[in-house]
Amino acid sequence: MHQAMTYFATLQMRSPAAAQARERMTREPRMIGAMTDRLRRSIPGDGAIRVCVGLACLLALIAFSPSRLHAQEPVAERITFGSADGQTTLVGYLFKPATPVTARVPAVVMMHGRAGAYSERANGVYDASTLSLRHKAWGREWAAAGYIALLVDGFGPRGYAQGFPQHSYESRPAELNEVTVRPLDAYGALGYLRSRPDIIADRIGLQGWSNGGSAAIATMAFDAPGIAALTAATGFRAALVFYPACGLKGQFDEKPFRPYAPVLVFHGTADEEVSYKRCAALVEKSQENGGNVQIKIYQGATHSFDSPSRKRQKVDANADATEDAVEQSLRFFAQHLGGRQ
Repeated sequence: MHQAMTYFATLQMRSPAAAQARERMTREPRMIGAMTDRLRRSIPGDGAIRVCVGLACLLALIAFSPSRLHAQEPVAERITFGSADGQTTLVGYLFKPATPVTARVPAVVMMHGRAGAYSERANGVYDASTLSLRHKAWGREWAAAGYIALLVDGFGPRGYAQGFPQHSYESRPAELNEVTVRPLDAYGALGYLRSRPDIIADRIGLQGWSNGGSAAIATMAFDAPGIAALTAATGFRAALVFYPACGLKGQFDEKPFRPYAPVLVFHGTADEEVSYKRCAALVEKSQENGGNVQIKIYQGATHSFDSPSRKRQKVDANADATEDAVEQSLRFFAQHLGGRQ
């Protein structure tokens, strides 16, 4: 795995002493705010901060003032581009390597889930500063590995920036359909990235979470909308799919899901929102019909297991799943996109 790890490296600080230190920090009023937010996000800086581990890392971070910590946080660049639906102008957030890019690099398109691109505490402010912790952490992870990552906000431009609560699937509007609409957003992002001079046009991967994971599956199908003559060279080179719902409006009930490029799915047996068994069945049927798709199932991991929030990472199964999924994701894209591990 690449050594410039960001937030996810801190998940290894799960010794009893480190856990007690984290607990004290969350109880201490003066630590609440920038300091605790910082620990829950990523560690993008260079030098000692990146390599510190265990309790020593926590003590080192305490020594930094909130203003210094905020100053070290890179802010994603807000851009706009067109969806392949031909009518929607989408908002996106670019995460780029800290070192100026002198040669073209691979890229990753990231598709958010049903909660949208932003934090539940955005309070009506929807910009780079209020992106969810998970999206920031993954964006920085890819940037640290040498990729340019683009998070697509497909809900905000259509009037639903706040996203949707759990168990709201049946009431969501048709213009956010993960089978017929959101793949068009993914291909709009692909087209934008392919037009950039700093990106290798045929080395772009796709990553999606939850509803965005479902959209990623639909995007990778041979008959996906949004682009003609789908191949790994003209479309996405590979895809990472985290805890998707695999009903997909019956799209693959009669015909198997056959991706045009490799797909790797991650799921947990304790997912409280969607069925991992249904996804396992989708993958099995695809494999039986020649589909290049794999699934990794984590015992005891919940929905959103890779979220940096304390609620998720205090569950050992989630922290273990996150560690493994990050490592496998880096290797998977390094293999298929040519980035660093």
